Amino acid sequence: MRKSKLGLDFKKVDYAKHLAKKISDEVESFASNYSTVTCERTICRLLGIDGIDKNGVPLPNVMVDFVKEKGLLNNGIMFVLGNAVLQTKLSPNEIAQQTAEGKLDITTLPMGDVEKAKQALQPYVEASINKIINRRRRRENYIDTIGEGSKPYLYIIVATGNIYEDVVQAQAGARQGADIIAVIRTTGQSLLDYVPYGATTEGFGGTFATQENFRIMRKALDEVGEEVGRYIRLCNYCSGLCMPEIAAMGAMEGLDVMLNDALYGILFRDINMKRTLIDQFFSRIINGYAGIIINTGEDNYLTTADAFEQAHTVLASDLINEQLAFAAGLPEEQMGLGHAFEMDPKLKNGFLYELAQAQMIREIFPNAPIKYMPPTKFMTGNIFRGQVQDALFNEVAIMTNQGIQLLGMLTEAIHTPFMSDRYLSIENAQYIFNNMRDFGSEIEFKQDGIIQQRAKKVLDDATTLLENMTKEGLFSALEKGIFADIKRPRDGGKGLNGVFEKGEHYYNPFIDLMKGKGGKE
Repeated sequence: MRKSKLGLDFKKVDYAKHLAKKISDEVESFASNYSTVTCERTICRLLGIDGIDKNGVPLPNVMVDFVKEKGLLNNGIMFVLGNAVLQTKLSPNEIAQQTAEGKLDITTLPMGDVEKAKQALQPYVEASINKIINRRRRRENYIDTIGEGSKPYLYIIVATGNIYEDVVQAQAGARQGADIIAVIRTTGQSLLDYVPYGATTEGFGGTFATQENFRIMRKALDEVGEEVGRYIRLCNYCSGLCMPEIAAMGAMEGLDVMLNDALYGILFRDINMKRTLIDQFFSRIINGYAGIIINTGEDNYLTTADAFEQAHTVLASDLINEQLAFAAGLPEEQMGLGHAFEMDPKLKNGFLYELAQAQMIREIFPNAPIKYMPPTKFMTGNIFRGQVQDALFNEVAIMTNQGIQLLGMLTEAIHTPFMSDRYLSIENAQYIFNNMRDFGSEIEFKQDGIIQQRAKKVLDDATTLLENMTKEGLFSALEKGIFADIKRPRDGGKGLNGVFEKGEHYYNPFIDLMKGKGGKE
């Protein structure tokens, strides 16, 4: 029987999850009939297509754009590509290269036996599946042999714009005690409808997410992990217009954590809701199979909306994101659902409300490695007050058993953190986490006190919101600005022209091979 320090009625929780599932089911029903250019490029990458043409255009883009311009993409890239492999005996990558050079038009080849065309692609499908399985096993072997840090995982960022400088800072952070290194992505990459190629040394506010950059950083973290005797997890971003492509690249290069949330892209990057919800489904299937923990972006809602008044929208979004993840076969243990410590520090009893919120999220999602975000909105540049705010945030985290602690920086609102800033943040968290390790299991909350009443109200408000959303659906709710006080039109935003309805011959075997399989053969 589930117990609640907050006195939560778990029948209400189950009812709220039922409502969230209805919302998710509607989204899945829509998304299952459509694909996108990004999903098709992802399939290309999973079939071994990589590289760029003479103009620097990635070959997956070359292939998908070529077939789309010929009006034959509705049946999917595999339908025409499989036939091309059957007819030419070339590999998918060789076909892409010849297409880029103008030497081959796969849309004019005679159509052979459909089943034989599928069989012709099977070796390439199996090769990518095996690569992802082996990557997952490599991570699991590291954790079994050298171990990892205890939860909450200490999560820090590097954001120099230069992958080689990122490596220096990431290894320094690992030596200082970080468990997860997040390579912040360069400003604006989420709006690129292609994935840049190769190692990069120029980014603004972060570093480009590329497959080569993933490889470089994974190698560096494995080296420092062996040095410090602790597996170091690597985090990057697969949100944006290339969501499933970057998920596939991360799966093949051994990433451990991915920012993976369509709602974030809709609200904060104005990506078309249809496009990114379709992309999210495939990306989460890939992340689930690869054993990658996804992070969702509910914490960002509270940077634009009031954290006290709109706390229920965070819970409602977490509940929806959980169901969308289940629909993609992602287990609870890989759902880094987001929330944040963002209430105005001048709010009377704000610490109690933050504690109530964090304990409530923990109890409602008991098996998820919850991602807890630090104070940012009310950081002023006063580093002394900032250090206190971060300390309070760390205290709530250890008291409520959070899973992933994105460390606050005392210099938030001043600059991208220096290595010394990160050291002080890690030291702050380590001191509090050690000193208060079992504090959460030692305390109870006053019956019907401020904390319990707050949690019950947030749950009730979230349930009411979900009830209203089941009547109109997620798309309408997003149009009305339910989350983060931001309104987005259903047919507006970026990327809608990359959505297409699946034809009668469409197939994508990776969905059946990966969905809910968790990297198991």
